[in-house]
Amino acid sequence: MGFYDHTVKKRKNGELDLAGMKGKVVLVVNTATGCGFTPQYEGLEKLYQLYHAKGFEILDFPCNQFAEQAPGTDDEIHQFCTLKYKTSFDQLAKIEVNGENEEPLYTFLKGEIPEENVEGLKNKAVMKAVSKLSKSTQKPGDIRWNFTKFLVDKQGRVVRRYAPTDEPVKISKDIVTLLKGGTLE
Repeated sequence: MGFYDHTVKKRKNGELDLAGMKGKVVLVVNTATGCGFTPQYEGLEKLYQLYHAKGFEILDFPCNQFAEQAPGTDDEIHQFCTLKYKTSFDQLAKIEVNGENEEPLYTFLKGEIPEENVEGLKNKAVMKAVSKLSKSTQKPGDIRWNFTKFLVDKQGRVVRRYAPTDEPVKISKDIVTLLKGGTLE
């Protein structure tokens, strides 16, 4: 089963068939509205504004598994993001990314790239600290915190996993490469 074989629940009603993403570069991210990384919504929106017309999509999955930092309903979360961060990309339904109720798409993503690469001493220290707080991280490859990001190329291949400490601007170069049909090393 590949990326395009999945369907996910929309925020309002119905499902989104990821087969409709064929030919697009997609960033999949688990988010939270009460996290120290929540300001990354601003950077995600900038990426979306820069590259959406060129074939870039963001799949935003609110997740309350990490210190319960995504409280509220799907609509309350969406309203917060549109008012505070002016997001224009849509959010999907709230999910779990680890454990027995994890979204099957996340099972697939984690299987493709089990670990993110955390660069820099400060970022490593931050990830070590938040990982200790994560009650849902039980096995290798599990998502360790909010704002873990997966980049999917135009062919549906998961090509990179980014740590929560990776600011969206850092991903810009990789998005451009994939939009031009290139590959990541």
